[in-house]
Amino acid sequence: MSDFVVYPAVDIKAGRAVRLLRGEMSAETIYGEPVEMALRWQSEGAEWLHVVDLDGAVEGQPANLGAIGAILDAVSIPVQLGGGLRDLGAIGAALDAGCSRVVLGSAAVEDPVLAAQAAREHPGKIALGLDLRDGKVATRGWRDTAGDVGEALVALSGAEFACVITTDIARDGAMTGPGIESLAAVLEVSPWPVIASGGVSSASDVVAIREVVAAGRQASGVIVGRALYEGAVRLGELNC
Repeated sequence: MSDFVVYPAVDIKAGRAVRLLRGEMSAETIYGEPVEMALRWQSEGAEWLHVVDLDGAVEGQPANLGAIGAILDAVSIPVQLGGGLRDLGAIGAALDAGCSRVVLGSAAVEDPVLAAQAAREHPGKIALGLDLRDGKVATRGWRDTAGDVGEALVALSGAEFACVITTDIARDGAMTGPGIESLAAVLEVSPWPVIASGGVSSASDVVAIREVVAAGRQASGVIVGRALYEGAVRLGELNC
């Protein structure tokens, strides 16, 4: 497996694969069945999948278990899952179902003790999700704001996360290019490897993120969504 991983995104809303624009649940584009998208990205060479239960993120508990289960049954590559995982039971159930990694966003920011416990109980399988809007951490399906990213990282610094996934909400789904400056700011203070998300529109955007790695920071990958679905980039060229 590569040191730098491109994660195709499969976001699920009401049982369908969608892409949102800047996190707005009403601004969706539907792309079909989640399992079909998952199999497509696997067939094109994906090493991991990034799956998000969008309804779960808003409701605070898993909401698309059928679609998620179908993906886990169908693919042979590892899956990281986020959205609505806010207690140890839900986290354990997702891992028991076959997820290789789960992403804690709201749960981690709002309850660092819970996040640290989950990371201890499931070493190497818990990622921290930091969704950012204007330098602030957004929670609960991006509807609430929980403070400065630096403060969040300090509060969570005792946890042994596998990585941190940072999403630039203003760029997510917009294909306007990644926020390299904001990504670099997170990389400077994060004690964990960083996966970037939001805004990728071309292969050159991925190269730009890779160059952050070359600068000596510990970025470990990038999540790509709409650019793949719209055909602006091909997974094969990103994995080169």
